[in-house]
Amino acid sequence: MLKRFFILCSGVDSDIVNGCSNGEQNKYAGIGATVFFTAIMAFIASSYALFTVFDNTYIAMAFGLLWGLLIFNLDRFIVSTIKKRDNFMDEFIQATPRIILAIIIAIVISKPLEIKIFQKEIATVLLKEKNEMAMANKKQVANYFKTDVDKNKTEIDGLKLDISKKEKEVAALYQSYITEAEGSAGTKKMGKGPIYKEKRAAYDLANTQLDSLKNTNSKIIVEKEATAKTLQSDLDKKVTETQPIIDGFDGLMARINALNKLPWLPSFFIMLLFLAIETSPIIAKLLSPRGEYDFKQEDAEMGIKNVIAQNRYQSDLQKKTDAEIYDKVYADIKDDKELYNYKKKGALELLKLQADGFVEKQKKAI
Repeated sequence: MLKRFFILCSGVDSDIVNGCSNGEQNKYAGIGATVFFTAIMAFIASSYALFTVFDNTYIAMAFGLLWGLLIFNLDRFIVSTIKKRDNFMDEFIQATPRIILAIIIAIVISKPLEIKIFQKEIATVLLKEKNEMAMANKKQVANYFKTDVDKNKTEIDGLKLDISKKEKEVAALYQSYITEAEGSAGTKKMGKGPIYKEKRAAYDLANTQLDSLKNTNSKIIVEKEATAKTLQSDLDKKVTETQPIIDGFDGLMARINALNKLPWLPSFFIMLLFLAIETSPIIAKLLSPRGEYDFKQEDAEMGIKNVIAQNRYQSDLQKKTDAEIYDKVYADIKDDKELYNYKKKGALELLKLQADGFVEKQKKAI
């Protein structure tokens, strides 16, 4: 039962192969088994690849099954259309397009399985890329808010600087009127004279202005600091909103790119393995000598060609004979007087009608 199934997978003519020896049947059963298991690997590979795209097992398996059947049909077609000839170069030229197609199929099948085999290494590469993307994203978002943040900070620093300058001014005026009272500076007269009173009045005015400035600027600074917190909150929110996009950066294309960043040699050997599996039925058929099945298939085709050639020859003879018969028949009719008189009568009637019609047209024109 299994042997019969694998023979079916090889694409050979069951009527011919059933009449061949057991060894010949085993050869094509082996070729069919290779075709079948290649389709199974194509199903697994495409299912995994599509699972990374859709994140849905059932959808991935459905499309994977469709892809596996497509690969099975292509491989079966490729193997079944290669026919053994007497010249190896003719066989190779015939098989070249099929080998190229097999190479393409092998590469398509191997890539998803390579991704699965090197999953841990690919995850490491993707993690590094995600971290770099997260840092770049944070920097980009920060640059987007940088103008507003810097402007707000500059304004806060300016308000604080105004207070600081005023405090220094008040401190200087305080020192001035104190030293004046002590007589250690200014007029150097101890006591609270007119100069002291002037300096004390200047200090009191400046201190009042400082209190007013502190009161005004403090309110503005509080508002500016609240704005700074809002800007920082918006920045953090923007980073948080974009982070899931970065976290989801592990699709099929990202994994393929990550695979290409790994050492190429292991991946290359895996691809060679699938290439060998995919092309093995074709290579086996090219290298194997002509067997019983090939001779019987050629004999059956030769019989069909002979029948077609005979039918074509008979058809050509029939056309030639019919043409000669009709030529003779029409030659005999040509000399028949009764047919001649009948046609002459009809021609005369037609000429009369044409003449009458011409006269009527001339009358109307006048």
